[in-house]
Amino acid sequence: MASPIPSTFTPRNILLIKLRHHGDMLLTTPVINALHQRYPHATIDVLLYAETRPMLQAHPAIGEIYAIDRNWKKLGGWQRLKREMALTRQLGSRHYDVVINLADQWLSAMITRFSGAPIRIGFDFKKRRNRLWRFCHNYLVSTDDHHQLHTVEQNLAALQPLDVPVKGIRASMHYSAADQQQVQQLLAQQFDQPYLVIQPTSRWVFKCWEDEKVAAVIDQLARPDLKVVLTAAPDSQELAMIDHILSLCNSRDVVSCAGKLTLPQLAALIAQARLFIGVDSAPMHMAAALNTPCIALFGPTKLQHWRPWGDHNQVIWAGDYAPLPDPDSINTNTKQRYLAAIPVTEVVKAARSYLDE
Repeated sequence: MASPIPSTFTPRNILLIKLRHHGDMLLTTPVINALHQRYPHATIDVLLYAETRPMLQAHPAIGEIYAIDRNWKKLGGWQRLKREMALTRQLGSRHYDVVINLADQWLSAMITRFSGAPIRIGFDFKKRRNRLWRFCHNYLVSTDDHHQLHTVEQNLAALQPLDVPVKGIRASMHYSAADQQQVQQLLAQQFDQPYLVIQPTSRWVFKCWEDEKVAAVIDQLARPDLKVVLTAAPDSQELAMIDHILSLCNSRDVVSCAGKLTLPQLAALIAQARLFIGVDSAPMHMAAALNTPCIALFGPTKLQHWRPWGDHNQVIWAGDYAPLPDPDSINTNTKQRYLAAIPVTEVVKAARSYLDE
């Protein structure tokens, strides 16, 4: 490992690498915010998976966003290698002073090594404790306490070699004025009252509550002066779930924006809501980052890692009402809804505690 980094070190160009899902990308924003606070004149670029770009595209502290297309894996070995080598050369031409690799993939490690950056920070993942991983990074941060830390805290730990202050650093979700205007126009066509947002869907069914219980919550919370807006991804399974929930509702004070919004537009919608209710998913993390009061419904998920980060949040965990399997034992393709034990009364009670403030 290299010698300690001098406290006077001031980088001009920084690259942050994270190759995961949408919610994971949002939880890297505290690292970006901490770096920008410590080095306000530095350019901070990000490398991510292409489909997660919307989570960070409006962040004012980010210079350039570079992307890896997951579809490269479907190409022949040589075609995929050509694209990865071209990306590596492109990033090398940026002459980064620091590369911070939050990822555990070998591709991210090789890009880190061949970036030419004099400071290359990575995590000392147990599964990567070998010479090649050490060759790619000259500063490795311990992961021995990661099981005790929130994902945000894990990410922020990567800043230890730079001695960047991280106390009180928040996550953030950004959207453009055009995003906000489009959402306002969409809502104006349907109502002009205050509203709350419910996102009952997830890419994984096992993270979802029962449709009948979602409908019951809607019927108890929706009223003429407080609409309920349902949201979901433009996925056929999620849209079918929303349609079923709507068919079960008696209230007329509920509307659907499911499948109609980009992620930054969804952020604009959530930012103006009185309350957000959702399951363990990216929109839940967005609500927490936007400081919108948030009720997060959890099942067999590692709460310590994935609970909403910030203030004005409340977690309702199915494990408080019935036994749950170990999160590591879950078949993610199962159709079983492990949140079923959560009572409607508890969610309504929590919602009203925010709405009646």
